[in-house]
Amino acid sequence: MPQYQAPINDSKFILNEVLKIDRFSNLPGFENAAPDMIEAILTEGGKFVQNVLFPLNQVGDLEGCTRHADGSVTTPTGFKAAYQQYCEAGWGTLSAPEEFGGQGMPHIVSMAFEEFMASSNMAFAMYPGLTHGAVSSILAKGSEEQKAKYVPNMVSGKWGGTMNLTEPHCGTDLGLIRTKAVPNGDGSHAVTGMKIFISSGEHDMTENIIHLVLAKTPDAPDNVKGISLFIVPKFLVNDDGSLGARNAVSCGSIEHKMGIHGNSTCVMNYDGATGYLVGEENKGLAAMFIMMNVARLGVGQQGLGLAEVAYQNAVHYANDRRQGRALTGTKDAHEKADTLFVHPDVRRMLMDAKAFTEGFRALCLWGALQADLIHKAQTEEERLTADDLLSLLTPVIKGYGTDKGYEIATNAQQVFGGHGYIGEWGMEQYVRDARITMIYEGANGVQAMDLVGRKLAQKGGRAVQAFFKVVDEECEAAKSNEKLADFASRLEKTNGELKAATMWFMQNGMANPDNVGAGAHHYMHIMGIVALGLQWLRMSQAAIEALDSGHDNVAFYETKLVTARYFSERFMPEAGALRRKIEAGSEAIMALAPEMFAVA
Repeated sequence: MPQYQAPINDSKFILNEVLKIDRFSNLPGFENAAPDMIEAILTEGGKFVQNVLFPLNQVGDLEGCTRHADGSVTTPTGFKAAYQQYCEAGWGTLSAPEEFGGQGMPHIVSMAFEEFMASSNMAFAMYPGLTHGAVSSILAKGSEEQKAKYVPNMVSGKWGGTMNLTEPHCGTDLGLIRTKAVPNGDGSHAVTGMKIFISSGEHDMTENIIHLVLAKTPDAPDNVKGISLFIVPKFLVNDDGSLGARNAVSCGSIEHKMGIHGNSTCVMNYDGATGYLVGEENKGLAAMFIMMNVARLGVGQQGLGLAEVAYQNAVHYANDRRQGRALTGTKDAHEKADTLFVHPDVRRMLMDAKAFTEGFRALCLWGALQADLIHKAQTEEERLTADDLLSLLTPVIKGYGTDKGYEIATNAQQVFGGHGYIGEWGMEQYVRDARITMIYEGANGVQAMDLVGRKLAQKGGRAVQAFFKVVDEECEAAKSNEKLADFASRLEKTNGELKAATMWFMQNGMANPDNVGAGAHHYMHIMGIVALGLQWLRMSQAAIEALDSGHDNVAFYETKLVTARYFSERFMPEAGALRRKIEAGSEAIMALAPEMFAVA
């Protein structure tokens, strides 16, 4: 049976010693994020996910959700009761605004807890996760009346939320959507159409579900410039806040999926359902992108969460399983075989996992800090820099993070050998669940194109130059410390590969845009390596400071330094090979006619 322990100590290390978030205690919300409060939240949150959510993970996978004849959906055994515990404990309110019933904590604190949820039960975590995204859009673009009417009950968890974009004939190309919203003459619209792949679209865990739906009004342009966003409640909400009539929205079916069986992924039918415009007409895509960007960061976190739990189980198995002898000679003479830990190739997979998960955890939390600083930093310059960095890194966190998360989950399964393919060990579920993270909220190829096609050139390249500056300055400062000099020099060289790839795109992308498309995936991975390298530089510095100060947890900090060295030796060299792939251009990729791909 699989097991999981929330990485509380590592999260505390990043928050308190690496990012040192107590230096922001003068900013709104941060005054409550003192180290003792963070420890209490992470400790209790760890207990909750380990004792309540994790035991339901395989239950949800095996049972799935059930759609009934009347269109209602029942979640797996135990999910509804666990959700009530989640709400009663206030876990969904951590970073929500106090004026709407939240605790007003920094987003970075809730992000740390959300990783624990993704590891323990990803399918369950998606229910409140989608609600948080919907709240973000309503707070950013909704009217004061809409905020007052919907947000408090969504923050408390009494009501859920969804995002409805995709239709049977279109996914990423949202200009093709056909869902219509016709004015009713009373300020509302009649929304008609079909949406597919709607996570948490219908379920029994909340008394109402607030759907955010993209649709086109009758005279709107028939492209992305004609998309509007609508609030379409499952039950209409009366002026006094009570629930009214059932709206004309229903679950047509539940998708049969490879993984995340515990989440109800629905086909949603809108048959003249009453909807309310959010923000301006024909400006719905911008409003939905607020939710999508929140979701993309959350999906990156899912990649981390699944990699972490898969890695933990692989470590336990490698410690217990005996197979063969060490190449350097028998280690346990009193046993018939040594443990898997003596084999370098098993070590390779486990060290890859350790280097990625710990580095990527730091990157996710640094990204969450930027999300806080966008709104709370003291100066306009700080707010703009945070916005630039987060905008640039969002596709990297989502794309690179889930590519690697799936790879780590698969390698962790590999450590188990044949047992990893058997359901009772739980590893094949982690692989199946991790696979969707590379696809939804914008497939990773789309993330790569967003990075190189939009983010690099945005505002004259200001964001990528800001990122280069952060890396260069921290490398230069670190080189003066002999304990950090080698790592800093390697990272500086890796950042040079990223700069060279950026320059190649500038020189070759305009003449042939396919050159950009052909290299986008590789570029995203180089930036992911540099971004993780920056975090490992910071973690190394914090570890050295702790050791120099005589901290008693010597093994923890020395392990950080060894893992950082592994990252520099095994991850960073990949950047050069990826740059050379980019510089190969698009000629061979685009040369064959489609018919030449057919089987001979």
